[in-house]
Amino acid sequence: MPARIEAVYLVRATAESIAARARAIAVEQSVEMPLSAIEDGRVLREVVGEVRDIADRGDGCFAVRIGLAAETVEGDAGQLLNMAFGNSSLQDDVVLADLVLPEETAALFPGPRHGVAGLRARAGAPRGRALTCSALKPQGMTAPALAALAARLARGGLDFIKDDHGLADQRAAPYARRVAACAAALRAVAAETGRVVAYVPSLSGDLDAMRRQVALARDEGIGTVMLAPMIAGVTSLRALVAAFPDMAFFAHPALGGAARIAPELLIGKLFPWFGADAVIFPTHGGRFGYSAETCRRLAASARGIGAGAVPVPAGGISLARTAELLDFYGPETMLLIGGSLLDAKAGLTAETERFTRAVAAHAYRQEA
Repeated sequence: MPARIEAVYLVRATAESIAARARAIAVEQSVEMPLSAIEDGRVLREVVGEVRDIADRGDGCFAVRIGLAAETVEGDAGQLLNMAFGNSSLQDDVVLADLVLPEETAALFPGPRHGVAGLRARAGAPRGRALTCSALKPQGMTAPALAALAARLARGGLDFIKDDHGLADQRAAPYARRVAACAAALRAVAAETGRVVAYVPSLSGDLDAMRRQVALARDEGIGTVMLAPMIAGVTSLRALVAAFPDMAFFAHPALGGAARIAPELLIGKLFPWFGADAVIFPTHGGRFGYSAETCRRLAASARGIGAGAVPVPAGGISLARTAELLDFYGPETMLLIGGSLLDAKAGLTAETERFTRAVAAHAYRQEA
């Protein structure tokens, strides 16, 4: 029997119409034409999508499981998204909820190269303690100003300092100048304190530009970079991971809400499948609308793929929530607090140190 990818869709329909609607999705996501027009028997048997199950979720929602021919995807990340949800994403009664890959397809998407162990090594962070991160913002600051901000955050004991995803190759702080300045600032702090803090620059532009940016970062001694796969393209993420096996990659969720793909699938499965070592997502209780259960599933999924991608809850986290979120997510997590720390202004380093001490204290409490 030919291998099939199983796609799960949540479909709004009536009990009378759901069977026909499920068949229509199966055709739309496979051959996209009337079956009566197909004369090739193999295509009809092995390529046309097959409805495997329809489950009533109540309130007019049905979970529809469809088998899609794995041969139509091979190892192409973009084609996986296309065959799973390309046309149906344009139909507002459908959400792509999950994907299950057959063994031969899963082998083509082995997941992150470095994962949690590699990111701990980059930061010199011990096991049993969650990782910490903050962001350089806002846009419009100069490269020297961003570097000075990075130094103040680093003195507070963070593991990672990333660019805000809005920082690109802008006039105020061009990528090359910003990366050189921030890398130099963090080297100076390391020489002063004896503690290395990893800088994570944000990539932008087309694939050729991002290749140059990764190479420049590596030349500066930087081992981790970030991109937004839904903006840069999932195939670009795959290409960069393949081209720079020594580098670790953060995936930012920007534009991830533009498609009706369940976040626990898009961020928790697909981004790690495509090579992300850490996945940033908006945690429950912040300024975005993810539920606690969605966040729990997303984090568990990310950790379970390949070397284990690190879940990075973010999105309006306050220092007061540190213990609560670490109780919820556990130590194999990276907490990202940005604006709440930056709001301390002149007290930024002290506030950052409060954050890192709170994370360390939580690890100690858990061990005890």
